Amino acid sequence: MTNQPSAGELLRQPHAPPPPQHHHYLAGSSSSSTASLKGCCCCLFLLLIFLSLLAIAVALVIILAVRPRKPVFDLQRVGVEYLLVAPDQTASAGETAPAPAAYLSLNITLLFTAENPNKVGIKYEAADLYVLYHGVPLGIAAVPGFEQPAHSTRLVDSRVSVSRFNVLQADALELVRDATVNDRVELRITGDVGAKIRVLGFTSPRVQVSVDCVIVISPRKQSLTYKQCGVDGLNV
Repeated sequence: MTNQPSAGELLRQPHAPPPPQHHHYLAGSSSSSTASLKGCCCCLFLLLIFLSLLAIAVALVIILAVRPRKPVFDLQRVGVEYLLVAPDQTASAGETAPAPAAYLSLNITLLFTAENPNKVGIKYEAADLYVLYHGVPLGIAAVPGFEQPAHSTRLVDSRVSVSRFNVLQADALELVRDATVNDRVELRITGDVGAKIRVLGFTSPRVQVSVDCVIVISPRKQSLTYKQCGVDGLNV
């Protein structure tokens, strides 16, 4: 006869833990999402590399086909309407002499030559060229922006007007001496002109064309006597 456990013994016996439940569906779904995300990132990375290589290849083809050359922007002619130098004579007799000063008035026209040696068009940006006397800015020659066809030359004009510019101290003394004794006032025209090459609707990075010219004006003759741009000088 089999002995059956009593109710107290059944209560004292430890209960067996429930069998573990395996979430096979959730684990599989998480692994699939991670793999899919890695695949998308890899595809995006490969696409960016492909586009970069394609852009480099197109740029190389354009450079080899066009062989771009730097444009030429040079000062061709200077027209002098007037240049007047007046020393400051405001000091009265017996008074302490003030710092020397002189007033310069100037009106000149500048004619530039823009040359495009390339097989494609060029777009010039508007620029400001500075007129200097001994490094002191006197005025600005504004150059307008324009587009230039391939293998062409274009004339661009500008004007500089200065009304009684006050030149002080040592520069004033030298300016008066240059104008009255030496009959030569030397000015410098300098600045940068930006140009971009346009090919098949694409615009190249900005190419900087520098302008650096020295001109000498005779106040007595009211005309240009010397012009030098770069390394070549021209006596007028």
